[in-house]
Amino acid sequence: MDRALSIIEFLAGRAGGSALAEISDNLGIPRSATHRLLGDLRDEGFVRQDFDGGAYRLTAKIVSLGLTYLSTSKATDKVLPLVEELADATGELVVLTVIDGERLLRIAKAQGAKRGLLYNPDEGSEVYLPATSNGHAWLSCLSEEEALQLVARQGFNRDGYGPNAPKTIKALMSLVRQARKLGYAKIVETYEAGTSALAAPVMRPGTKSPIGTISIAGPSFRMTNEQMDRLAPLLIKTASKIADAGHSLVIFPQNKVEA
Repeated sequence: MDRALSIIEFLAGRAGGSALAEISDNLGIPRSATHRLLGDLRDEGFVRQDFDGGAYRLTAKIVSLGLTYLSTSKATDKVLPLVEELADATGELVVLTVIDGERLLRIAKAQGAKRGLLYNPDEGSEVYLPATSNGHAWLSCLSEEEALQLVARQGFNRDGYGPNAPKTIKALMSLVRQARKLGYAKIVETYEAGTSALAAPVMRPGTKSPIGTISIAGPSFRMTNEQMDRLAPLLIKTASKIADAGHSLVIFPQNKVEA
């Protein structure tokens, strides 16, 4: 089952699909086992192959399950309108994440820009903590030991991100401490060249326990330092609204309550 789920997660980041060999090599699963698992997933309607020997890709069944889950959890009624409201107010991309054990997962986003340059990256579900505003916002809520443990678990990748991405743990923790001091994280060309973002933690009401984060991101020529500081109060207010409206929803962690 772990292997089947890893295949689904791998294909989720590749809308164009992937060949069997690519899936096998990237996940370290023998090709015979990969072929069998893909066949099982195809039989259950989770993946499709347009022709023999062609790429495998996810079907709409995965999307349908996700939308159904969000709907039945009441997230579409209580939380998503707040994400869309913030996107409309800022004219930028807004992303909501939830904490899932030791991972930070993107569950919703809304594009507020109606014209001009749109920033809408093709990201996976799991947030890379060292180079993202959402990652820094979560890490800023933790002790340094806890933050370092999470980064170590995920891995510290020094390549493939923006020119200002931290190259050392010391540089990363400096950004995390800044986020802790400000009450929100702010990055400039850290995740991707030419883009900037800020993010705030979503805290369970009446506690110091983070249950998710929310971010605003866009091109750096619009998202200047001054603009991000202007948007910060609205971002923090929205994070509080989301916490009040959605903290009891099953999409957020329920097992850790800190007075």
